[in-house]
Amino acid sequence: MKVAILGCGHVGIELGRQLAARDHDPIGVRRSDDGLERIRDAGFEAVRADVTDREALAAVPAVDAIVFAASSGGRGADAAREVYVEGLRTAIEAFGERENAPDRLVYTSSTGVHGDHDGDWVDEETPLEPTTEKTEVLAEAERIALELPAEYGFDGTVARYAGLYGPGRYRLERYLEGPVTEGYLNMVHRDDAAGAVRYLLAEDLARGEVVQVVDDEPASKWDFADWLADECRSQTASDRQSERERSDDGVEQPPKQTKAERLEDGDLSEAGRRRILTSKRCSNEKLRSLGYEFAYPTFREGYRDAIETYRDASAD
Repeated sequence: MKVAILGCGHVGIELGRQLAARDHDPIGVRRSDDGLERIRDAGFEAVRADVTDREALAAVPAVDAIVFAASSGGRGADAAREVYVEGLRTAIEAFGERENAPDRLVYTSSTGVHGDHDGDWVDEETPLEPTTEKTEVLAEAERIALELPAEYGFDGTVARYAGLYGPGRYRLERYLEGPVTEGYLNMVHRDDAAGAVRYLLAEDLARGEVVQVVDDEPASKWDFADWLADECRSQTASDRQSERERSDDGVEQPPKQTKAERLEDGDLSEAGRRRILTSKRCSNEKLRSLGYEFAYPTFREGYRDAIETYRDASAD
């Protein structure tokens, strides 16, 4: 299976590695020299193209599937629309009009499209309630990904990612130093974000459907931060027990903030305020029912390498 990964960055490169390791033929598509070099270093083909440029996409050879994993680089709603809506539409049309059109598309979205559910569970059937301009753009892009490919004779799938973490994106200090604002974390390790898409493609699953890509356990931010502090600041199980015996409080825990306290700071944008007020727990029951096995089912497995690295650095 030949797969073009458009916007082949943090997750896309890992997807390419996994596909190549299973004798598929990935092609990473980026527009920058640095991005192209990273793809080549990962061991698979790199092609220069901009997803918003129909003529540039002509450089990508015929493929069986396309994965749209491009990013707007954390910029605002206008930049998001240019990439996720206009870029996605351009890519679908450019590949769909080819004599040898792909058989399917996977678009990588975000669980941010759900909006606020006051901590309740959400799944693929939950009506979308985006709360920011950017998540409204993402919801629109999901509709395009599911509907537009059919006009060209192929199928779209939406892989809706929770918060990504993994090598280079553990952000330990953010939680160890605090303050940590209350709420839920819905997470997925980079390797499973890539692995889920690879699995859906290889097993030919979820055509025309949405699949939430999130691990087994949404976590309270406060509980996660306390667990992380405990693990990072204690070298062994016996050390942790000794520390607990010396102090009623156990190891030092990061400071906490309620949502109200964080909102009182006055340094938040309107979009930031909405993110603080958004709370939900995302279910992965559908992905599990399709047969995907997680490499990192929860944050406890996923953060193990980062914790070991932190301990080693602290011991020096």
